[in-house]
Amino acid sequence: MRRSGVRGSGADGRPDRARELGWDDTLYEDAGPPDMPRQRGYARHADDHDPRYHDGHDGYDRHRSDGPEGAAYGYDDGRPPRRRPGRALRVARWFFGIVAFLILGAAAAGYLFYRDLNNNLEKDPLNLGKNKLDEKQPNADGQTPLDILLLGSDSRNSEENVRLGGSHDDVGRKPLADVQMLLHVSADRSNMSVVSVPRDTRVTIPECTDPDDGEVYPETTTETINTSLQHGGPGCTVAAWETLTGVSIDHFMMIDFAGVVSMADAVGGVPVCVRDNVDDPDSGLRLEKGETTVKGEQALQWLRTRHGFEDGSDIGRTHAQHQYMNSMARQLKEGTKLTDPGKLRALAVAATNALTVDEELGSVKELYDLANEIKRVPAERITMTTMPWAQDPQNSAHVIPNEQDAAQIWSMLRNDVAFDGKDKPGKKKPAEDLVAEAEPKADIPVVVQNGTGTATYAPVTGRAGAIAQVLVGEGFTQAATDATPKAQADTTVTYATPEQHANALAVAKAIGLPDRAVKQSVGVDRVTLVIGADWREGDAYPETAGGDDGGKGGKGEPEKAPESANPLAGSNKKACMDVNPAYTW
Repeated sequence: MRRSGVRGSGADGRPDRARELGWDDTLYEDAGPPDMPRQRGYARHADDHDPRYHDGHDGYDRHRSDGPEGAAYGYDDGRPPRRRPGRALRVARWFFGIVAFLILGAAAAGYLFYRDLNNNLEKDPLNLGKNKLDEKQPNADGQTPLDILLLGSDSRNSEENVRLGGSHDDVGRKPLADVQMLLHVSADRSNMSVVSVPRDTRVTIPECTDPDDGEVYPETTTETINTSLQHGGPGCTVAAWETLTGVSIDHFMMIDFAGVVSMADAVGGVPVCVRDNVDDPDSGLRLEKGETTVKGEQALQWLRTRHGFEDGSDIGRTHAQHQYMNSMARQLKEGTKLTDPGKLRALAVAATNALTVDEELGSVKELYDLANEIKRVPAERITMTTMPWAQDPQNSAHVIPNEQDAAQIWSMLRNDVAFDGKDKPGKKKPAEDLVAEAEPKADIPVVVQNGTGTATYAPVTGRAGAIAQVLVGEGFTQAATDATPKAQADTTVTYATPEQHANALAVAKAIGLPDRAVKQSVGVDRVTLVIGADWREGDAYPETAGGDDGGKGGKGEPEKAPESANPLAGSNKKACMDVNPAYTW
């Protein structure tokens, strides 16, 4: 933002130079944008209207002050300037509407005292893998989904974490990521899908390089996903998730024991339910049958309990975590918590001290903006799931992804299909009719790109050129390759305008690509075919590629997450955990 740089004052208290620059006599006080402190100053008109601070009222002109801390903003319509609500009140109102559970709700609270809290945040690189997936393309409306990986660390890196987590022998050990959830927020912010992966899931952990000491951890297929955190930090866990799911991850957040306890206290506790008395001496959780509001260490015990629920495995633990998160999201949506500025302050301190985030998310302002995106999702359209799994044939203590149902979950995430089955089907002309409206093949420019190199696979050399030649043979004589490196799990055809839709469908039909892979995007300017990792050989798209029908349920109905994922709706207030019979009292 521009500043006059003048500091001298006249008799009336205004900067001398300011008068020459056209400043008027309006003395105002304003809080300004989120990353600026409260300001007082004299204002002048500025011609460069900025929609970020326009406040949504036509006819208001932006003003700037020459305050010592930076620019402040006001509005002039000939009336006395309006005073905005106090900062604590604004933050409280903001919290009432936030769709957040433990980590996100707490992180966003840092807006209360921005500068002090920024230094509390620990930052790490987003992805430590050698190969990374491309960022998502925006849809026809310029909207892009958000995928955020949430991690719970068992670190004993402080006295408080040792007290809460026990295991004094683990002091100094590299932490494990025992809680892992991928948060997918739809492009239109109408729904949110959450997938937990059990910590004992054996996966491919790709080669990662530790950013602190340069140690290279080779790729492994024998370890469980929670150990990925020991291969250089959370950026290697992100790389493992991209390898597992084919989903490009935008951000991560990681929290430790102490943060969970402090934040549970700050929000006044979260109601949870068990169907029988439960007593797990390993975690310390002891509850009576029915509903209990858990706080502090008891909340941590609930989230960590492994043996107390269901069959005593990590699967039951993920279900208990989902109940907790859904309950907290409903409370925050209903505005029943965090009305006390003192509690907000405690929550902000606890959150920023306990959080490690990726570098692009490394400020409270960024966390605030992210939370504002997430709060747009209605609580009733949050769906929590656990990765469909099967027993690992190599080790009975481990699980592996269920080949069919897990593939369906990942495909739904990649295609931005809601887990709750409530996506509204668009009124579209049948693809067959649209193809008939396409231009002559020879008149359709087609760009072909090679996206076969992903976190899992090296690129297939010459793949774009080979498929371009297939298209030329089909009559698309303007098909040409683009050597821009790409990396994506699914083969797609994107187009720029509605007028290009029929042409894009004609390209897809020529190579056997299903209609679901054809999407409008503002990220391209013509029909663009990206060959994904699901089509690494052959001249025709394989019928078995893609994992599922990408969100087209039977008879045209929207698809839902499979029952094996144990979906839990955010609106379900009757969820109650089954207790392991060996851990009752």
